[in-house]
Amino acid sequence: MLLTTVAVVLTCAALVIGVALGLQRFGNELSKISTNQGVQNSQITALSTKLDEVSTKVATGGTGTTTAPAAKVTVDINAIKGLFTKDNITMGNANSKVLFVEVSDPSCPYCHIAAGKNPELGKQSGDKFTYDTDGGTYQSPVREMRKLVESGKAAMVTLYSNGHGAGEIAMQALYCANEKGKYWDVHDLLYSNAGYTIINQTVKNDVTKSPELASFLASAVDSNFMKDCLTTGKYKDKLAKDIATSQSLGVQGTPGFFVNTTNFAGAYSYADMKSAVDTAMK
Repeated sequence: MLLTTVAVVLTCAALVIGVALGLQRFGNELSKISTNQGVQNSQITALSTKLDEVSTKVATGGTGTTTAPAAKVTVDINAIKGLFTKDNITMGNANSKVLFVEVSDPSCPYCHIAAGKNPELGKQSGDKFTYDTDGGTYQSPVREMRKLVESGKAAMVTLYSNGHGAGEIAMQALYCANEKGKYWDVHDLLYSNAGYTIINQTVKNDVTKSPELASFLASAVDSNFMKDCLTTGKYKDKLAKDIATSQSLGVQGTPGFFVNTTNFAGAYSYADMKSAVDTAMK
């Protein structure tokens, strides 16, 4: 037993040291490039991005995007119920026994995986995130929450947080779509692999790219309405309110979920949340 314990400790220590050395190696490489007079800015940007990605995976266990740690927040059920207002994107009866909260960023890769509409990204992220519908074991929490909401057994609210940095226009598009009762239609397009590409490579946070996004979403919402809604910034200020609300709940990254007051920070499989749902339903 003692030998086994020592082996486990040594293994964990080796992993920590390996990660630390990896971060140091990226930092040293970035430093060398920065001092090279003929370096291209794109090289610095690429290495900085890679360093950020490694740091993020260390901080979150590889399940989401995080910000600096903050004091743990205790959330009561009244705070969760208070989210179900006309100003937020809500679905279902707020008096349900089960209340879901999703904090997401449409540009965030793990948010896409959790949404259940991007099997390509799930596979690319490893066996842990390969969908159960694709031969894997990962159960999309958003997919299962949606089923419970549509069956009348739960209610759900969706909030934005700047987890990955390029999803502001896309999130505004979700608010615009919700205004027309087309939230899920637009959600499914934005959280597809094609949606991930257009959000992160074309639109980003550039409002002048609104016509391209409106065209992409035309099968779900009238493109002229969507273009006008985005270019006028109708819901732009709402994003800052969402971020503040998310922080008040203690959410420090994306995706983040609540099942009533139980917090699941990261792209958890629904299988990990089910016991909390079952308890809430009793």
